[in-house]
Amino acid sequence: MRVRAGIHDGPAGGGFATMNERCHVREMKTEILVVGGGLGGVAAALAAVRHGARVILTEEFAWLGGQATSQAVPFDEHPWIEDFGCTATYRELRDRVRDYYRRAYPLTRDARERDDLNPGAGWVSKLCAEPRVVVAAIDEMLAPHRSSGRLHVIQPARPIAAQTRGDTVVGVDVEDLRTGDITRISADYVIDCTETGDLLPLTGTEYVTGFESAAETGEPSAPDDAQPENVQAVSVCFAIEHAPGDHTITRPAQYDFWREYTTEYWGANLLSWKAPHPRTLEIAERHFEPNPGDDPLEVIADQSADPGDGNLWTFRRILAKDMFEPGSFDSDVTLVNWPSIDYFDAPVFDVEPDVASERLEAARQLSLSMLYWMQTEAPRPDGGRGWPGLRLRPDLMGTDDGLAMAPYHREGRRIRALETVREQDVARAVRGVGGARCYDDSVGIGMYRIDLHPSTGGDNYIDVGAEPFEIPLGALIPQRMSNLLAGCKNIGTTHITNGCYRLHPVEWNIGEVAGVLAARCRRDGTAPHVVHGDPLRVAELQGALAADGVELRWPEGVSGY
Repeated sequence: MRVRAGIHDGPAGGGFATMNERCHVREMKTEILVVGGGLGGVAAALAAVRHGARVILTEEFAWLGGQATSQAVPFDEHPWIEDFGCTATYRELRDRVRDYYRRAYPLTRDARERDDLNPGAGWVSKLCAEPRVVVAAIDEMLAPHRSSGRLHVIQPARPIAAQTRGDTVVGVDVEDLRTGDITRISADYVIDCTETGDLLPLTGTEYVTGFESAAETGEPSAPDDAQPENVQAVSVCFAIEHAPGDHTITRPAQYDFWREYTTEYWGANLLSWKAPHPRTLEIAERHFEPNPGDDPLEVIADQSADPGDGNLWTFRRILAKDMFEPGSFDSDVTLVNWPSIDYFDAPVFDVEPDVASERLEAARQLSLSMLYWMQTEAPRPDGGRGWPGLRLRPDLMGTDDGLAMAPYHREGRRIRALETVREQDVARAVRGVGGARCYDDSVGIGMYRIDLHPSTGGDNYIDVGAEPFEIPLGALIPQRMSNLLAGCKNIGTTHITNGCYRLHPVEWNIGEVAGVLAARCRRDGTAPHVVHGDPLRVAELQGALAADGVELRWPEGVSGY
């Protein structure tokens, strides 16, 4: 897409929408524009409204929530999440998800009484839930602000152009994906919370993709030369249950291709139970057994102790039938986000639109091919082949075909920031136990191993132990653009440290900070760069964040894995 630069010629203010007859473009004006309604975007909008700003939030897909909803990825979190290590509003989101199940679902008495209720009893997270329940929780959190008129949500709409004046973003054009209508939104501050940093090329903001070189970053795991097209796999997730009857889908058009697909390091065909172990890279064979009859209340999800992917059925299970009164559900529901659906053939952004569409369709075909293989050819423990009873749950995905409505992007464009987090700032092997870098401008915390999936340049997993880390304010601020902030995984990380800063609670924390910073800059008539360059202003921002329940430092004695 081409950057459309120029001076915004819309109305100076007043009213929510007018029509520019000359351009045939609807015009809107707001104080803060948040583009992208993933977890970072939702958190940014909530925070900005809470701090007195008027906000427009746009989102490409029908559901707000990004990786937790439209992409259907259960919460990826560190093992201390129930006690500390996230913002108060992220904890509120988790509480609302659990409360929804307690209010609306026939939980068993023992399950209902669990403070740490895990409806799916999945091993990947202490809170595995259906995407549409997370959507409901998000909608509840936003509802009063939408009713007050301080928050206006536009969806489904995606950014297609931007207007800039020097180093300032003046406006952003978004296209209604149903009608093709264009809305030009002018704002004092703009926060990019899109999944792949879509505003960066549109606004001419400097950014990075793929691997940086070791010469640039000094990272132990970086290659000698930069590899901008070498990005992590994208995945199209889906949910399945196991039910009586034959639910085999139509043979996917690309099934023959994906059935034979392999790489030198994979050790088997992609459509199989075999894949490299992320940490050792040894070829491991997973187990698959639908509805194994385990006790869901005995599941202890702790990735630091047990990856939990021995049985892929329970790994990302999002509904455990035995968590509910007998007869309520005939089957568990599990979420398929496994190595076998990682599309790492080629990048899907910063390419021509028709190429991106073709590659995203290939990713969809890979996911459908994996399902078809499981239904027809997958080896079963009893010696048979295939589970024809595996059935897609499109109602849980909010789609007609049963695949998630949005692809899961682990990585996108990242701003050239005032501060870039590098591997040596967080890696346990470099920093030592309990030794992640501390930042004077810390605006939050997070923790996950550096977990990089196979990538489009032919790299295998990169998995590096990390220490509990901080989020520096400088990572959210571009080096040049004066009123644009990064609000999700597009902050100043490298390809490598993106692998631990991209998870759900960290993305929410980033978005929340961006919303607070933008609202305070609007109130004070200042700019993010000015705040960052003034220790007193940074301290005031940190005080406001702490008052909102944003944790800025880890407790003493917490170490990584």
